[in-house]
Amino acid sequence: MPTENYLLLGQKKRLIESLRQKGITDENVLNAFDKMERHRFLESLLWPRAYEDVALKLTTDQTISKPSTVAFQSQLLEVKKGMKVLEIGTGSGFQAAILYAMGAKVYTIERQIALYKQTKPRLDELAPSVVTYYGDGFKGYPQFAPYDRVIVTCGAPNIPQALLDQLVIGGIMVIPVGEESQIMKKIVKISDTEYEEEDFGDFVFVPMLKERVRSNRG
Repeated sequence: MPTENYLLLGQKKRLIESLRQKGITDENVLNAFDKMERHRFLESLLWPRAYEDVALKLTTDQTISKPSTVAFQSQLLEVKKGMKVLEIGTGSGFQAAILYAMGAKVYTIERQIALYKQTKPRLDELAPSVVTYYGDGFKGYPQFAPYDRVIVTCGAPNIPQALLDQLVIGGIMVIPVGEESQIMKKIVKISDTEYEEEDFGDFVFVPMLKERVRSNRG
């Protein structure tokens, strides 16, 4: 194994310990972080920072979320093996890969064609059962609905009704809601018209936007 890989492996172990210290207690989440190599979802120039608990810029002006944010959202989802999970905002693909490593059947939507084309081959290699879709996240992915879980990895101005409609009764949605900054919300679908909602603190995500983008220009 190259020296660089040993260094990255050590950094990953330290990251997982830091996640424990920050309140990540779901062993399924922590094991997924152990299985997945975050640096594989980044440009090689960023590999030295891959296992720092920081958000990093992608080439498409998007970001890969902080590991602790990915872990926190994943923990809130309460994923069990075999569950169908819809992710809004594929980005680098790392969150989808973590859910895959947790045993979920993942469907992920990306609205930027350049990012979709960059990320899909990576997920095909590293998390081969993940279904990657180019589309408008506000509309969800009704072809494969309903879903046991829905996770939104961008700042939503509101809670899209289409995503609630595609959630099973008893299902969970985790979504950051707000404009400049967001409040992380966990929503449990009680019936077709009833929901339980719980707040889990302030976060900052790139905005969730409507419509597909066919070029690098937003």
